[in-house]
Amino acid sequence: MHEQEARHHGLPYVYRLIDLDVLGRGAEALPELLGAAEQFGFDGLNITHPCKQAVLPLLHELSDDARAIGAVNTVVLRAGRRIGHNTDWLGFSEAFKEGLSGTSLNQVVQLGAGGAGAAVAYALLTLGVKRLALFDTDVHRADRLAATLRAHFGEGRVQHGADLSLVQQADGLVNATPVGMAAYPGMPLPESLLRPALWVAEIIYFPMETELLRVARAMGCRTLDGGGMAVYQAAEAFRLFTGITPDAKRMREKF
Repeated sequence: MHEQEARHHGLPYVYRLIDLDVLGRGAEALPELLGAAEQFGFDGLNITHPCKQAVLPLLHELSDDARAIGAVNTVVLRAGRRIGHNTDWLGFSEAFKEGLSGTSLNQVVQLGAGGAGAAVAYALLTLGVKRLALFDTDVHRADRLAATLRAHFGEGRVQHGADLSLVQQADGLVNATPVGMAAYPGMPLPESLLRPALWVAEIIYFPMETELLRVARAMGCRTLDGGGMAVYQAAEAFRLFTGITPDAKRMREKF
């Protein structure tokens, strides 16, 4: 997406994958990798799981959104400074407005409170969700995120969910966990909790149709896959790296 869009603008542009799994490394490699990127003259980095929060102490500056979310997925390298941004929240917001417009936002359940989950929760509240319940296998992480969001959006709009049966009264469900990815197949919650009136959104895009989306669609739910978020977050990252506003529709076609 990045390289093809750059060609449309006449830019020499190289985008390379640095895969921690292939390298046999973890988040502890971040200081070394950031330093190497600077030495090789990279203009920036996209940061993904499991490094979106681990990268924070290594940065010189954060955008307002990244600070409020507590996670970074885009680092701009400029004049010896590392500036952290979060384009995930904007990516989810734009995808939601495109694919689930007109849906009720009174009560939403979100599964997952990690780096991507923090951005999605921020986006949901920005979109106007009145009550957001966060669930995570790490209870303390969900509590911390709920507290951070309450400080930004006000009391009463975010809570750490205690019982997944809340899904049965919710308007919408968002899966921001890795469950459903090719490497983590399956459902992030019991199928019995779904119902046709529920809208269901995913942030996973490998595969594009997770088991959750397949089951929800078969049940008659309105659904949103993770492709739109992937494209729109990339478009905003491209703008941050280059200073040029890309054509997100063209990037979507490439995606």
